[in-house]
Parts: sequence; structure tokens; C-alpha cells
Amino acid sequence: MRNLLLFVLFLIGLFYARRALRGKSGNAGKAADKGPDAAGGGRQREAEHLEIEQMVACAHCGLHVPESESVRGAGEFFCSDEHRRLGVRR
Repeated sequence: MRNLLLFVLFLIGLFYARRALRGKSGNAGKAADKGPDAAGGGRQREAEHLEIEQMVACAHCGLHVPESESVRGAGEFFCSDEHRRLGVRR
């Protein structure tokens, strides 16, 4: 009987620890479960945080990478330092 009680207490503690670790991400899921009106506000907040970023083509190989991850050199965009060093491919 004692072991069963300890096991139940362990499960309850595990539940609360998991819930605490989820933090705010768990609250967004709960808002989505309440209905379309509650979830709409969450989607708007998520959309505000998303930024659309320009994709640029590497001047050497043509691979498209986000502008923030690209390497600039000689007025062109490159996918890596190695391709910047090799230069524009003709």
C-alpha cells in the first residue's frame, strides 16, 4: 500500500514538473483548445514575431539562403566563405 501511495505521489510530482517546464508554450495550446476566438489572438501574436526574410542566391553556386545567413563580398551574396573566396562563377 505504501509503495502505491509513493507511486501516485511521484506521478503527481512528475505532472507538475512537466507542466512547469512547458511554461508559456503550454498556455498557447490551451487557448487554441478553448475556441476560435481565443486562438485567434494567439495567432496574431505569433504572426507579429515572424519576420519575412529575403532569400538571396549564391553568386557562385546559385543556392538560395536567407539574407541574414549569407556572406557578402564584392557586392554579391554567397552561401559560404569558401564560395566568397572563389568568387562569381561565370
